[in-house]
Amino acid sequence: MWRSNLQKALKRLHLRESWVIFFVLGNVMLNFPFLKIFNQPTTLLGFPLLYLYFTLGWAISIGVIYLFASSAEPEQTEPDTEEQAPR
Repeated sequence: MWRSNLQKALKRLHLRESWVIFFVLGNVMLNFPFLKIFNQPTTLLGFPLLYLYFTLGWAISIGVIYLFASSAEPEQTEPDTEEQAPR
């Protein structure tokens, strides 16, 4: 049982570290150097490059959040020992 709890704690820790890493990466991607790179007068498929950068970044961030949320397991609670009275 101790080993199982330790493995769950390590998994949560790695998941939390991943959240922090992707949060920092998202903030870096919204700062000056990256915005300057993509703020060009060129278009790709008729869309300005900066708009595509924001749209694809937004879609990828939603995908990453979905992966993190689906990999996080809810805490298992112990079943209640008391029986509920019929209503």
